[in-house]
Amino acid sequence: MVHGPCGGVTTTGACEVDPRPCPFVDAATVTWRGPDPDPGVVAQPGAAAMRALLATRPVVVVDLPAAPLSPASIREVGAILTGRVDAVLAGDAGDARVQLPPAYRAHLLREAGLVTWTGFNNRDRNRVALEGELAALADVGVAGVHCVTGDHTRTGDRPDAAPVFDLDSTQTAALARRHGHLVSVGESPAAPPTGRRAARLAEKERAGAEVCFVNHCGGLEPIRAFAAEARDLGVGVGFVPCVPIVLDARSAALLASFTTSPMPPGYAERILAARDPRAEGIALAVQLCQDLLALGADLGLVGVDLSGGPGPGQKAWYAEAVGEIADRVLA
Repeated sequence: MVHGPCGGVTTTGACEVDPRPCPFVDAATVTWRGPDPDPGVVAQPGAAAMRALLATRPVVVVDLPAAPLSPASIREVGAILTGRVDAVLAGDAGDARVQLPPAYRAHLLREAGLVTWTGFNNRDRNRVALEGELAALADVGVAGVHCVTGDHTRTGDRPDAAPVFDLDSTQTAALARRHGHLVSVGESPAAPPTGRRAARLAEKERAGAEVCFVNHCGGLEPIRAFAAEARDLGVGVGFVPCVPIVLDARSAALLASFTTSPMPPGYAERILAARDPRAEGIALAVQLCQDLLALGADLGLVGVDLSGGPGPGQKAWYAEAVGEIADRVLA
């Protein structure tokens, strides 16, 4: 990694897979020294369509709730979500580290009637394989490419696998932009160094990022403060904050497992204590989405991401719930 730190820094400043301190926490923000995005690059059609939509209204993106290796599961959730969400963010599924390849998964999602905003990590491929995958994603016509460094293999179900990390998220953002993609990145305002996360986002924008998915950081006020800080630094990306989807104990446990990605205070507890946790989780998610979008275009809010995932055997049940949330937010 060159442009650290990643989002996996604990509250003590340590790495999520090693007790030693992250070396980037106390270092100066690493600047982008590569070329600026080339304005002459022709946007692939999926990117052009999503840019046009973002220019007209806020979008609702949903973390793909399908099983990681199941075309049948993709078709099942596609039948539920088609026409109800603007895109699905297809990245890692929980702690599963073996996934269908991004371009093939995007192809299946397109066949199922869904628009794909594909998660694109540096953990599993070197730069040659990444370039080939970006070309394939352009051919499929994905709406966006979400560039992340990637969770270490030791955090998931395949700790035996060696991670690659030939590039990092900032470098991949530049690479994806050169392939004509709409590029998004993530940022974690609650992860150390909290005072320099906005400056790090500025360097990702210089590399080619246009949208930032803001990881869970404690609710409305922390997101507002982060967006305002970024705007004060001259950052012009659009913000898509992640909204935690808690419907039961299993979905709450998944979100609680994310490193330095806190939910709003009392959020999960209120849902789990309700007579009908699913209904309460839907209602609170809708309210948080509406409150976030009310922050407005002045702070760069361009959408929300319904973030989380289902437990085993709950894919369709969960998909129907996030579909209902999207219905209400887009009504």
